[in-house]
Amino acid sequence: MDYRKIGNTGMEVSALSFGASSLGGVFRGIDESEAIRSVYTAIEGGMNFIDVSPYYGHYKAETVLGKALREIPRDKYILSTKVGRYGKDGVNTWDYSARRATESVYESMERLGVDHIDLINVHDIEFADLHQVAEETLPALVELRDKGVVSHVGITDLQIENLIWVIDHVPEGTVETVLNFCHYCLCDDKLVDYLDYFEQRGIGIINASPLSMGLLSERGVPAWHPAPQPLVEACSRAAQHCKAKGYPIEKLAIQYALTNERIATTLFSSANPDNVARNLRWAEEPIDWQLVQEVRDIIGEQQRVSWRNS
Repeated sequence: MDYRKIGNTGMEVSALSFGASSLGGVFRGIDESEAIRSVYTAIEGGMNFIDVSPYYGHYKAETVLGKALREIPRDKYILSTKVGRYGKDGVNTWDYSARRATESVYESMERLGVDHIDLINVHDIEFADLHQVAEETLPALVELRDKGVVSHVGITDLQIENLIWVIDHVPEGTVETVLNFCHYCLCDDKLVDYLDYFEQRGIGIINASPLSMGLLSERGVPAWHPAPQPLVEACSRAAQHCKAKGYPIEKLAIQYALTNERIATTLFSSANPDNVARNLRWAEEPIDWQLVQEVRDIIGEQQRVSWRNS
């Protein structure tokens, strides 16, 4: 496993990392014992960065992950969670107030069974008033950083422009990391346009969703996927092309996401330990660059076609 530093944080993380959203049954029902084994498989395979949120499964992901972490030495993993997005009884809620952010950190630590969070993020800032994020949410998290409750502070969003707006409106050093998804993958590499901006400010870059929320998979997108239909169809053709070559597009997508060493880590999520082990194997195998070009040619004019979050 390759390890890379996240900006100026001093955290050195595995290039492929474990996203725990699946542990909340976000995409489909889970077997809790299997979900816990998926965490063990990730750690045993060399992944040392785990990302979760109270929003995933409306607190379930943190609860299940906490059960797994109780059996893992604390120095074996770097833990990231979030504030701002929540939910109850299947209903999504948002609260980016300083008071709720502070409460949320302590609640997350209790669910996770830890007394310290390595990285705390403001979750999906496009759902917030960006002024509130800059003037209220982040200062509350910086206060927790100053107290030693958390080590580092970051922000996450699908829209890169929102990340930049917030960074430009807070004191230098406030935001130490950004987490962006679906913008460094086979069908959209928009993130590379902003690497200089983040690096010049010492901000570490975390990539997520190398399969672009299912676009880059043989199974195809779920019904709720917000991508426009022409992009869905282009990615489906690319997936079928890879299948005909005997090289799953999921494998190519995972491998491609790890190729840019300026991106500290890429998160994927699975509650299936076999899938985790498979992705670990794929990460160690050489990528077929010719097939990458063929896939990008098939996607064609749909490259970098994006969508709004939901």
